[in-house]
Amino acid sequence: MTELHDIALKPTATPRCWALIPCAGTGSRAGAAGPKQYQVMLGKPMVMHTLAAFAEVSRIDQTLVVVSSDDQFFQTPHLANASFLIAACGGSTRAASVFNGLSALLAEGAVAHDWVLVHDAARCLITPAQINQLLDACLIDEVGGLLALPLPDTLKAAHAGRVTGTLPRVDKWLAQTPQMFRIGSLLEALELAGDAVTDESSAIEAMGLSPKLVPGSAQNFKVTYAQDFELARAVLQSRLTGLGV
Repeated sequence: MTELHDIALKPTATPRCWALIPCAGTGSRAGAAGPKQYQVMLGKPMVMHTLAAFAEVSRIDQTLVVVSSDDQFFQTPHLANASFLIAACGGSTRAASVFNGLSALLAEGAVAHDWVLVHDAARCLITPAQINQLLDACLIDEVGGLLALPLPDTLKAAHAGRVTGTLPRVDKWLAQTPQMFRIGSLLEALELAGDAVTDESSAIEAMGLSPKLVPGSAQNFKVTYAQDFELARAVLQSRLTGLGV
């Protein structure tokens, strides 16, 4: 990761909102042939459903997709005039990909005081309404925040496949994405936290800040395992049916 000494931290009059989609994962847990974000669902790759949702949110000024250096998916001719940006700077971890993507946004004209919404490419069921809900909650917040769900189930601790205890769930939330923070703050947080963090909020938390929890949707799950694909397809199909498609 690069140094942050040259990043200007002065706020702009009207901060812009950028979306950053880390898309450099290999999808090993999904058991699919190739990265899961490119698996086809209802006629188009999963990541394109994700990008379509952000394209419908007028307050998102630009979307950047972070891919690995050897990724060929976005090289296809039919994506040549796409409205989103591509940066082939994906790292070996999610944190590295996001950090590199934030640096790419600065190179595209973003400033440190702008907002960035980081979203998993494999959360293809995100809706424009949910993105707008996060924007409404965080644009007036000093820290930023994330979509999340209160934990609905009983939570067990385990060891060697056996229960070792039952944990209280009253204050537990399931973190989702997008996660929305100032670009400069998130760069600094990731620089300090390193590659071990698994989401942006945890890096911000490590700086002593408390991100805002914005209630999300159970449908905004991350397609991770093989069985998740069928559920995601069913939800997408139900939405199309509801629209009379």
